[in-house]
Amino acid sequence: MSADPEKAMEVVDDNDHEDLEDEEDEDEDGVDAKTMSAQLLKDPAVLAALQGKLASMVGSSSGYIQSLPAPVKRRIKALKKIQLEATKIEAKFYEEVHQLECKYHKMYTPLYEKRATITKGDYEPNDDECDFPSDEEDEDEELAEEVKEKVKLEQEKGEGDSNPSGIPDFWLTIFKNVEMLQDMLQEHDEPVMKHLTDVQVTFSESNPMGFTLYFYFSPNEYFTNTVLTKEYEMKCEPAEDDPFNFEGPEIFKCKGCPIDWKKGKNLTVKTVKKKQKHKSKGSVRTITKQVKNDSFFNFFDPPAIPDDPEAEVDGDTQEILTADFELGHYIRERIVPRAVLYFTGEALEDDYDEEEEDEEDDEELGEEEEDDPDYKPSAKGGQNPADCKQQ
Repeated sequence: MSADPEKAMEVVDDNDHEDLEDEEDEDEDGVDAKTMSAQLLKDPAVLAALQGKLASMVGSSSGYIQSLPAPVKRRIKALKKIQLEATKIEAKFYEEVHQLECKYHKMYTPLYEKRATITKGDYEPNDDECDFPSDEEDEDEELAEEVKEKVKLEQEKGEGDSNPSGIPDFWLTIFKNVEMLQDMLQEHDEPVMKHLTDVQVTFSESNPMGFTLYFYFSPNEYFTNTVLTKEYEMKCEPAEDDPFNFEGPEIFKCKGCPIDWKKGKNLTVKTVKKKQKHKSKGSVRTITKQVKNDSFFNFFDPPAIPDDPEAEVDGDTQEILTADFELGHYIRERIVPRAVLYFTGEALEDDYDEEEEDEEDDEELGEEEEDDPDYKPSAKGGQNPADCKQQ
């Protein structure tokens, strides 16, 4: 039986038409699905639920270790015991590093003391001591001309000094330049910080390992202290309950000092007025009371830490201590050794470059981990936010 060519063509055309309709339906379904997904992700409740689910999946075990035979698990225990011994050796290494740091700090100290004599105006450096090349001679010349012009205008107004003693506002300028310090410095602190003449550090060579910061002040109208201190204690031993989280010496305690404020000059408190209504009589009276005030000088009155290592510290206290430990470490590690570069701003550029490099490294690491099909997020929990590692 012969087939009719025209009918055959009609059948083919009909089939093509149906296939086209199916493809269009699939495209429409795909678009609808995408639109619906986008709308769902805009729903805060759906987004929160999705984030919660993803968070619960991070760090989850693949089950591989649990599935290993008993003899293999036994060998893993042997490896962990070896790792514990290596961690103990690492702790000894950091103890020796601290001793080496103490040794070299004694060599730095005379240089820091000479720096202080210049900034305070107690010593005028000679020509040889001032013979230091500049990478930007032209800019220095332009700046010198601008300074000269400014001094000239100030002298015409009867203001300023053509040759002030030392380097005026040396430490105050550093505090205002460094973001971490600037955040703590309040406007009402600045008149006192103009009297800050030097910042020094000493290291504790014996147990407990630690360091002390010294802030020296010239006579002022705010307090009678000539020096304010802040002590930090560090520990350099793996925790018994989590030895593999050890990363070197860490600050665990700090202690400030009393400030002998002159009457009415305490910057760490402020007086507020509050209206109080008598419950039975209905009369209203105004009472005054003192409350805590934002000030850099709260740095010398940190929250107390319980002596019991198992005692819990509330979140707000933990946050304050975290910032305190970071600041103490930064002053010791960066500010004191390189003060003049933070005064000129050169060290700030170096810090910014380091932060950019760290961010780029983190981004590259993230991309590598995502591209690696065998990558599995670490199951290790987060560390104590109050831990400030010192390495």
